[in-house]
Amino acid sequence: MTALFVGLVVFGCVFGGALLGMFVRTRLPHHHLSPDSKDAVKLGMGLIGTMAALVLGLLVASAKGSYDAQSAELTQMSANVAVLDRMLALYGPETKEARTQLHGVAARVLDQLWSRDNGASSSRLAPTSTAGETLYATIQGLSPQNDTQRSLQNQALGMAIEIGKMRWLMYEQATTAISLPMLVILVLWLTVIFLSFGLFAPSNATVMASLFVSALSVSGAIFLIMEMYAPYGGLIQVSKAPLRAAIAQLGR
Repeated sequence: MTALFVGLVVFGCVFGGALLGMFVRTRLPHHHLSPDSKDAVKLGMGLIGTMAALVLGLLVASAKGSYDAQSAELTQMSANVAVLDRMLALYGPETKEARTQLHGVAARVLDQLWSRDNGASSSRLAPTSTAGETLYATIQGLSPQNDTQRSLQNQALGMAIEIGKMRWLMYEQATTAISLPMLVILVLWLTVIFLSFGLFAPSNATVMASLFVSALSVSGAIFLIMEMYAPYGGLIQVSKAPLRAAIAQLGR
């Protein structure tokens, strides 16, 4: 499900709850809308509103943490790619093939993460290419002639492994998504709250506009949460600038 679709469904449920409350209000006996009834409903809705606010805040914090982690890992991986290229350059001209392969690996990662295919699924983000393994084998196949080259080879191998680990970590974290039961319960709570708003609100244009904007704001929060859980697609994307900057430095 796309973030926009989920946001629209949430908006429909929440604003529909407000409209349902207004409809039910016209059907209820007058004594059901007495001040004492309003106070009792407000107490219950206050409890539900507090729980909804806590869950919504938890989801926003979790989504933001996931988004920030992806951004930090991409920056770290980009730095490791640039450092690995410099290590290979210091080793000597024998690493020309390895550096060319490293450039190809980095370019493939850039194209893979920000593909024009809008159906950004976890399988598309999976690091399935054997180019990384080929690069490792090429570095492993170098024949160091002195202690300096031997040290650089060992460090380069370790850095290549680190880049591979980081890439798989990014893939695993990209599969993280919002808990569906938690989302359903949250939307249910929000719908009940808006139903209570419509139950005791007068039917006029000002109230309708206020409820519409409120429902739009709540569904917008859910939309942002869904977007942050998909950092390589949609409107809120992790910046590709660190990786592009690293690729620009490769081979120099």
